[in-house]
Amino acid sequence: MPLFLKPVFQERIWGGTKLTEFGYDIPYDKTGECWGISAHPNGANTILNGRYKGYTLDQVWQENRALFGNDNRAAFPLLTKILDAQDKLSVQVHPDDAYAKEHEGEYGKTECWYILDAEEDAEIIYGVNAQDQGTLNKMIDNREFDELFNTVKVQKGDFYYVPAGTVHAIGKGIMILETQQSSDTTYRIYDYDRKDKNGAQRALHLDESKEVIDLSQTSPNSTPKVLTRGDEQYTQLVTNAFFTVEKWDVSQQINFEKPQEYCLVSVIEGSGEIIVDDYAYEVEKGEHFILTSEDNAIQFNGELTMIVSYV
Repeated sequence: MPLFLKPVFQERIWGGTKLTEFGYDIPYDKTGECWGISAHPNGANTILNGRYKGYTLDQVWQENRALFGNDNRAAFPLLTKILDAQDKLSVQVHPDDAYAKEHEGEYGKTECWYILDAEEDAEIIYGVNAQDQGTLNKMIDNREFDELFNTVKVQKGDFYYVPAGTVHAIGKGIMILETQQSSDTTYRIYDYDRKDKNGAQRALHLDESKEVIDLSQTSPNSTPKVLTRGDEQYTQLVTNAFFTVEKWDVSQQINFEKPQEYCLVSVIEGSGEIIVDDYAYEVEKGEHFILTSEDNAIQFNGELTMIVSYV
């Protein structure tokens, strides 16, 4: 039985109201993030169906690891979000596993973005224009951010892989589906001198940023591939040591072959049904669920676009 999940919403200074387009009843005028698949302590989902109804995903992960192929990681490894950037996010960087474990006590944060929507001329920041550590430190100390940050125009359907250590920021007017390691550690480099709702400027993390920035990550570096599994084609957006992310487009009845013991699924367009072991579940845009190790005979019907991820 798939685990259907209740989203957790996060208020953000840069958020808005466009997440209602996914059918969500959002709690804030500045709702920036929907945590669609999360076992992180800062926003764990509640299970909506079956024998674990009312449990949180982290509880199920700890109590029945067999549902997840007996994955022996201490914590659930992935987190899926939808972000509504009605204003630009802070320019930031995330640590890798080694640095995060030592300094933050959690996973590092490698992530990737599928652009769900973007205003005309929308852009992201990706990478820096500094060739060595000394130049980087000097440009940060002198606030030479116009020269330091590299900008990239984006449009709906684009995909970007953002390894730990990459300086990045989502620009105004962009909605993305983000697949990431299950981490909530962010080091801010620049925040446009904005103030929070209490009138205080948000903290920057310049020393930590200087330590974790990877100067080799200067431009987007992923090439999606159209591949075949069984009788169906799908788009592999990225695959690496942390996650594989795929886009599945369903326009007819298909038999779905799980690529891994458990898979995270987010419906980003359309509606239809998923039939698992002869039981049908209605699904539509905005729903998030996990196909567990117990789910074997899987079939999709309808018009659906899904982002599927696994480790």
